[in-house]
Amino acid sequence: MQALKGKVRARLSPLVLDALEMITRKYPEGRSSPPFEAVGELSRLFTKDRSSLPRQYLGDPGYTAAYLSYFLPVNLCKIQVLLDELSPDSIFEGRSDRIAVLDLGCGPGTGALAVLDWLHLRKPDHVSTLSVVAADASREALEQAEALWGAYCRGGGIIGAKLQAWEGNLERLEKGQLGDRIRQGGPYDLIILANCLNEIFAGSADATTARAQLLSDLLPLLAPHGTMMIVEPALRETSRQLHQVRDRLLQEKRCTVYSPCLHEKNCPALANPDDWCHEERAWEPPAMIRKIDQEVGFIKDALKFSYLLLRTDGKTIVERRPDLYRVVSELRELKGEKRAWLCNELGRQEVGRQDRLASAQNESLDQWHRGAIVQIERIVRKKHDGKPSALGRIGRDASVQIIRSV
Repeated sequence: MQALKGKVRARLSPLVLDALEMITRKYPEGRSSPPFEAVGELSRLFTKDRSSLPRQYLGDPGYTAAYLSYFLPVNLCKIQVLLDELSPDSIFEGRSDRIAVLDLGCGPGTGALAVLDWLHLRKPDHVSTLSVVAADASREALEQAEALWGAYCRGGGIIGAKLQAWEGNLERLEKGQLGDRIRQGGPYDLIILANCLNEIFAGSADATTARAQLLSDLLPLLAPHGTMMIVEPALRETSRQLHQVRDRLLQEKRCTVYSPCLHEKNCPALANPDDWCHEERAWEPPAMIRKIDQEVGFIKDALKFSYLLLRTDGKTIVERRPDLYRVVSELRELKGEKRAWLCNELGRQEVGRQDRLASAQNESLDQWHRGAIVQIERIVRKKHDGKPSALGRIGRDASVQIIRSV
């Protein structure tokens, strides 16, 4: 994990850990020891055999204990990392009457708990105005969400923050009672879909169209300054599906991308069937995660995920400029040079600097890491048979800066 050295590490708050421990103890599999076997089985279903994943897997006590002990903490940290990526005025700054959040496909309330904890730690004066609508097809998952919310509020002495848990079919929001309730709860400062978009319309003949239409129906429910946060597993299949939905929404001009993309053109990762774009962020796993990793043979030393932050007001994480790039790979140290893949409106391209051309002007290249936004004054491409090389080079006198780290 060399690319993550020196970066701010996400970590779970003691209040979250206490709430999780309290609720997990209610399940037999979570009382005496971590549910190692169930964690391994769920991981296999999430990553290698997704077609066999039960739709109501949180109705199984063993899977529930495993999810609360292992997967929820990881996913909660991912959401909080992305909350930190938003500018302060994007959601909460200047809001004194009500902060409205929709956690769609909420499971055990991962998104709701992430926002509650994030707001309590950073804007405690506003936490009492938080109102979250949590929607899921599983009654058991919603009961877990309510239990975690209550445990956290009691532990943090929070009064006034509200959670409404609504059950319903997420694939029929335009016709069902759940859709009516969701629309009545808006406008929302934040809409979260965490690890659920890939599960919705999974059996559809045209899942991309169905998912894009769902998001199109939700986008008008955002407040003018609001953000839609979509988080998906970092797997190639689920990531590429998210890229396809992104392209459809942008082609129809339904929204713009705040982050991670630095452009609204088609995703260049889709040009090659072996490519996909995902994030990797540093975090500090709690003792329970480390214990499970050791027993099951996992290595959860980084947060890996794909995501989109979508907006309808045109705001972006940085100004759109042809000399700004997102680093979409780790910095690879080869013999005599360093290289990374970059992406912006010009497409996805590999750029490197030979060690002998290192200088004070380009030394920040040595700190490149996946997810960083960098500025490059000039990229040179040598010609071969009259055609420019696919590999871009940074010269000794070219200025290189990291505009935004992660």
